[in-house]
Amino acid sequence: MRIAQIAPLWERVPPPTYGGTELVVSLLTDELVKRGHEVTLFASGDSISLANLEFVHPHALRLDQSVKEHGIYEMLQLSQVFEQADQFDVIHSHVGCAAMPYAGLVKTPLVHTLHGIFTPDNEKMFVRARKQPFVSISDAQREPRLGLNYVATVYNGVAVDSYKFYPQPDEPAYLTFLGRISPEKGTHLAIEIAKRIGMPLKIAGKVDVVDVDYYESEIKPHIDGEQIQYLGEANHVQKNDLMGRAVATLFPITWREPFGLVMIESMASGTPVIAMEMGSTKEVIAHGKTGFLCHSVEECVEAFSHIETIDRAVCREHVVANFSVLRMVDGYETVYEKLMAERFAQNGYKHASGKTVNFNR
Repeated sequence: MRIAQIAPLWERVPPPTYGGTELVVSLLTDELVKRGHEVTLFASGDSISLANLEFVHPHALRLDQSVKEHGIYEMLQLSQVFEQADQFDVIHSHVGCAAMPYAGLVKTPLVHTLHGIFTPDNEKMFVRARKQPFVSISDAQREPRLGLNYVATVYNGVAVDSYKFYPQPDEPAYLTFLGRISPEKGTHLAIEIAKRIGMPLKIAGKVDVVDVDYYESEIKPHIDGEQIQYLGEANHVQKNDLMGRAVATLFPITWREPFGLVMIESMASGTPVIAMEMGSTKEVIAHGKTGFLCHSVEECVEAFSHIETIDRAVCREHVVANFSVLRMVDGYETVYEKLMAERFAQNGYKHASGKTVNFNR
């Protein structure tokens, strides 16, 4: 198949530090190339990929202070994609609502993976485009009242072999928190949990502009360099090491998490996760086997007293069985073939290469 992947321009693909969507796009794109598909990745110019890379700006927008109107580059990117839509068999968008208005202008099937959440504003666009094909990254992410045309749920995956397995946590023991430093990720709750347990907490993650006030008022006053440590942003190796050596990863979210890559990254490292049962967490964590699902700070503290009952090898096996790159890409290949078959049946659609395609494997 000839497949176009549209990535957000905010971070490069793959992201050097934090960037869940961009990491998923990178793993998906490279594995599709390895399987023999002809893939074009539309992303920032500093992206690294096995696919053909096309870009409208040489750097990730987050890192370029000279860019003042981010939306212009998104429009340029989408123009670049859809002007050559007939060169692809499937166009796969990872940029939320932005690509939806183009679907009716081209014959090539367009599918959207929903990486974020619904808001009062973006719901208007989702409702308008409800008949377009959507992929959710967890069942909990779906919002049935909007009536969207979900064609599948495909869980995010990681390259498990790229994570070193840590059979035992470090001594002295510590807890860790990784992710955006933001209210919805519950960084302040992680600090409270660590203090109640009486154990050091190592925090790694980025602070977005919108969360600076939260960081300054709710997080920074607690950072003492001893019990509460903030390490800044962490790359892949640093994240793996930080989580793998921890006795547990805290994930005390306050929102309906669409997926939460940190959970599977932690479990791939061998470290169980203590999380609030919201959004996707009950689909990702096997309660009592790879971590604990809680409903309050008190329950998180209580769960920690049982952390030694978790087999760290089981944590990693859980990721291998359910959240590998191979399983994720299998899911997306099935989606692509389904959309191509439907377009073929409805409109006599042909493979962009001109070859006959067998849709009945």
